[in-house]
Amino acid sequence: MKGIALSGIRILDLSRVLAGPLATMMLGDMGADVIKVERPGTGDETRGWGPPFDKRGQSAYFLSVNRNKRSIAADISRPQDIELLRTLLAGADAVVDNFRPGTLERRGLDPAAVLEEHPKLVWCTITGFGLESRRPGYDSVVQAEAGWMAITGAADGEPMKIGVALADVVAGKDAAASVLAAIIGVARGSITSAADRRIIISLAASAQAALVNVAQNSLVTGENARRWGNAHPNLVPYQLFLTADRPLVIAVGTDAQWLACARALGLQHLADDLRFRENAGRVTLRDELVAALEKRLRERTAAEWQERLEEAGVPCGVVRDVGEVVSASGGTAELGMPPATPGTVRLPPPLLDEHGSAIRERGWASPA
Repeated sequence: MKGIALSGIRILDLSRVLAGPLATMMLGDMGADVIKVERPGTGDETRGWGPPFDKRGQSAYFLSVNRNKRSIAADISRPQDIELLRTLLAGADAVVDNFRPGTLERRGLDPAAVLEEHPKLVWCTITGFGLESRRPGYDSVVQAEAGWMAITGAADGEPMKIGVALADVVAGKDAAASVLAAIIGVARGSITSAADRRIIISLAASAQAALVNVAQNSLVTGENARRWGNAHPNLVPYQLFLTADRPLVIAVGTDAQWLACARALGLQHLADDLRFRENAGRVTLRDELVAALEKRLRERTAAEWQERLEEAGVPCGVVRDVGEVVSASGGTAELGMPPATPGTVRLPPPLLDEHGSAIRERGWASPA
């Protein structure tokens, strides 16, 4: 049953910008009740990150990660608003924040003390570089320092950042998974101590972990990873090719797929060539093989080649622009892209303090 997996779970969202709001939106998509706390007057910084803005004046950036939430404005420098947060904390299952280290503690909201006071509460803090660092966490800086830019871009070009703020996105997903795991642990009694219910996620650590096989290549060989453009360091052919009309990606992952690929392209002589029969040989002779494929693929349109390759069971796809993806997804300006996890969209992204009066009057019991 979609959208009710986390029904009854309450998430207090003290985060802003991207990683934290994405994490809490994912939890909201799965049915959690999320209250987003924002600074009075301006709210989440991304409310002003535009144009573009929608017809209500909401920035596209804010809209992308804040559905399925209620908004209340609160000033953590005011004692009465700190007391409001304490009341909300008492009824919450989890908190997500991305304040700089020491900010909440100076206002009398020490997460460690709050966790001792509430033995079922989970608290997740998202940082740029860990609790020991006061450096602000910005995606492009993390992409640079985590090695991503060094392996992204043309082989003979300059380091390049990824087109999406992916360090934030990966950290947000790590945070959502960690919060879910901790909530389950609390419910099962396997997590009891305040220390175990304290989660620290950093953009830097998430980005480094996301190097996965690229980092493993360096660990195994002792050699530095380099940029491969649209090619793959370990698989051939596994890259973008130009056709008669638009780019096409072919992703051969097995030797059987290679034989099917060569035959679908009408290159039987390559299928028969024992030098290319195994992936190791294709990697060694990458330039020769890719040149032959490039020449052949330019002879027909991407649609023609895709039809042939898919019939043969070869993974492939045309390069679509964002407009094509959005049109095909069923996404809307009001509610954003559909959830990636099983869930439902129940509430549009809120206006600043849209639910403030109701939450101040009735807390979590106010209508969601």
